[in-house]
Amino acid sequence: MWWRASHWSLALVLFIFLLVILGYMSENDHMQIPRQQFNAFQVPCGHAGCKQYFKTTAGCTKHILSAHPIMSFPPPEDYDNGLADSDQQEGHPCDEHGNFLPDGTPPPPAEPRSCNDWTPFRNHVEFETAEFLYIQNQMPANQADCLLNLWATTLLKHGNSPPFADHCNLYATIDSIPLGGVKWQGFSCTYSDEKPDGNYPPWMDGSYDEVVCKILANPTYSDEMDYQSYHKYSTNGDEHQFQDFMSADWTWDQADIITGDPETLGSTFMPIILSSDEMTVSVATRNNEYYLLYLSIGNVHNNVQHAHQDAVAIIGFLAMPETMKEYAEDPKFHAFRHQLSHSLLSHILETLRPVMTKPEVAKFGDGHFWQVIYGLGPYIADYEEQVLLVCIPFMNNFPQADIYHLIAPNLLHQVIKGALKDHLVAWVELYIMKTHGKCNGLHILDDIDHRIAAIASFAGLHHFLQGQGFKQWMGDNSKALMKVYLAAIEGHVPQDIVCAFCTFLEFCYLVHQNTITESTLDEIEDALSCYHHYCTIFTESGTIPTFSLPCQHSLVHYAYLIRQFGAPNGLCSSITKSKHIKAVKEPWRRSSKYKALSQMLVTNQHLNKLAAACVDFANHKMLDNTCLAAELEALTLCYAERKHTHDVLALAEELELPCFPDLICWFLFEQMHRPDDDQNPAEIPLTGCPRFAGKISLFNSVSSRFYTPSDISGIRGMHVKHICACPLWQNEAPRNDCIFISTGSITRVHTFFSFKYSSENFLCTIMHWFDVIGDSPDEDTGMWMVRPAYSANCAPLHSIIHVDTIYRTAHLIPIYSRHFLPPNINLHVSYDTFCAYYVNKFINHHVFEIAS
Repeated sequence: MWWRASHWSLALVLFIFLLVILGYMSENDHMQIPRQQFNAFQVPCGHAGCKQYFKTTAGCTKHILSAHPIMSFPPPEDYDNGLADSDQQEGHPCDEHGNFLPDGTPPPPAEPRSCNDWTPFRNHVEFETAEFLYIQNQMPANQADCLLNLWATTLLKHGNSPPFADHCNLYATIDSIPLGGVKWQGFSCTYSDEKPDGNYPPWMDGSYDEVVCKILANPTYSDEMDYQSYHKYSTNGDEHQFQDFMSADWTWDQADIITGDPETLGSTFMPIILSSDEMTVSVATRNNEYYLLYLSIGNVHNNVQHAHQDAVAIIGFLAMPETMKEYAEDPKFHAFRHQLSHSLLSHILETLRPVMTKPEVAKFGDGHFWQVIYGLGPYIADYEEQVLLVCIPFMNNFPQADIYHLIAPNLLHQVIKGALKDHLVAWVELYIMKTHGKCNGLHILDDIDHRIAAIASFAGLHHFLQGQGFKQWMGDNSKALMKVYLAAIEGHVPQDIVCAFCTFLEFCYLVHQNTITESTLDEIEDALSCYHHYCTIFTESGTIPTFSLPCQHSLVHYAYLIRQFGAPNGLCSSITKSKHIKAVKEPWRRSSKYKALSQMLVTNQHLNKLAAACVDFANHKMLDNTCLAAELEALTLCYAERKHTHDVLALAEELELPCFPDLICWFLFEQMHRPDDDQNPAEIPLTGCPRFAGKISLFNSVSSRFYTPSDISGIRGMHVKHICACPLWQNEAPRNDCIFISTGSITRVHTFFSFKYSSENFLCTIMHWFDVIGDSPDEDTGMWMVRPAYSANCAPLHSIIHVDTIYRTAHLIPIYSRHFLPPNINLHVSYDTFCAYYVNKFINHHVFEIAS
């Protein structure tokens, strides 16, 4: 007890002493705990031509891996070959008066611009501050004022002031940007038909406010636009290739009409692509339902449409009238809603009618003037809106426009959310419950969820920690689930259901390609035919009463629509869905919530102006560095990179890889000999191989840049992916990715490292090989099967390769068979637990090409 008492007494004394010290320090500024001072970017990138600076070496390394990838696979030389020269006299540059210019005439010289002209901002700092406060942070007005006041407090003693006096000064400066102005117009619609005597529904007296803006064309994408319709063929000229909108048959037919009229001969055809989407915006107006109307032009390439730039613009908030439940089913009210939609669309597009028959002169981003003829092109909508549109043929008043032939395919609503999520996934669950009963069926569904959750990580793949049990399905959930669902259900459902999923995914990935040939169209129709054959199991088993559903039927028309409008990925409502957040949700949050619509329009206008200013400054090379990096550019900074190095033997022990010294010797032998040597390096005696005993530096990741014409998310098909080999990923577990190498093999990365030998730097990876199972893909899933490779002594088969031989990341899914997963299996051990794997060709569009 005495020892315990003494310990407590000592602890009490120390605690009181600590309180006294802390109290003393709080009363004396010179005794405050030292704090880290602001540190400007001190670490330069070091890459030739790059002027970026970073606070830490880790930030610099991450930038180098992203912006300056180690590996580079250039695009094929024949990327732009095979273009058919058009005999049509369509799309010729002209002067500002509409007079056509001789071929080869350069555009008028651009007005000289100083690299320090940040008008209406006074300097680079002002522009970056405005962009940060208004776009990146979306700071409310009162908080912006608070920040600017704190900023001013630190500058007053120096006689300086912050970039803006307050939020009013900030908004006024943005308003004065001379670019990107969008004029919004408002008008009201009322019921004008005869009203019955006595009491009549209140909706007949309602006034419905509309807001539209006029955006006819976007001149920003001079290098990503087509000024003529064209047909593109394969290198040998035997296959028509459908890609961007102007490469398809519909625009070619429209060009025939334009060139057949002497008044429009030589004009550039500009197809107007419309899209509308209903959403609840009671937060924005007094109406519960509103239709957002979007506009794009078919001349812009599909990759720009998907890059979430401003090639797609919102042009209207269309009111949909509501009424009391008593009149909700009144046919007259339904007819009024349809007539209102007809009138609104016709009124908004009325300004385009004159320039559908007589060209106007417009200046584009290439510096040239062009005579432009507009025309109404395909309309993007989900099924309900498609029905509404064809019931109100608003295009009757416009030349060469027929809504019945301009309903566009919709990959998101028809294929991803419709045929996949609403049908196939739901049917599988119904089949399992009907076949196995509720208790066993739920047990099977839980195991499917566990299988999905245990699939290894991959760049861009969602982590399904709870399987498919989403409380609310979003488009991204459906897209992610389609990549892994097939392997998860195998063994729990009959072979026909597995084949139905496989053929559907084949169809889905084929129609998603950015370049579709005549051969691809044949494959699309074959996959669809097989899908229809296998799906009969759902009707024959009594799971569903009928297979004839709108989304399912729409798939039949895809081959024809691709020929008419090009690759469907440029005509998808997922493009406009991404605009909802920027156009409505975020502006609403920034409003006062009272009569918010007008405030939302001002916000959209400010965003358009800042975006236009950003493009303009970037075109003049004024945004190559941050404002702080620009200030530091003139300074001479010394930086010595420090890396954690190892010797060969120490690293072999750390990696638990005793053969590592021998692997380096064989690797060096292979590097020092010609590629056509017949000898296998692993068979060379170690006495005949170069020896290495120097230092080795380790890396946790590298990046690969590669070309993929069928992946819709990049510009011109160039992509960068990170490959991880880190001992601790997200502070949870190791992560070692799988890769494709240039020989076509599948391997798993063990460690990235670099070393110097004979004045040459080598960047390498230790990898674990996989053996391919069989000579062809699995018949049911369509995926190749692999298993980890082992040497004669049953040890994992490792090798060292140069990172230049890495092509891109690969994704493997365990072959689950009929076995239920043990509860301790998760995504972190997925690559270490199973004996065989599927090479997941459905993980993205590019892997679908190389692993099919």
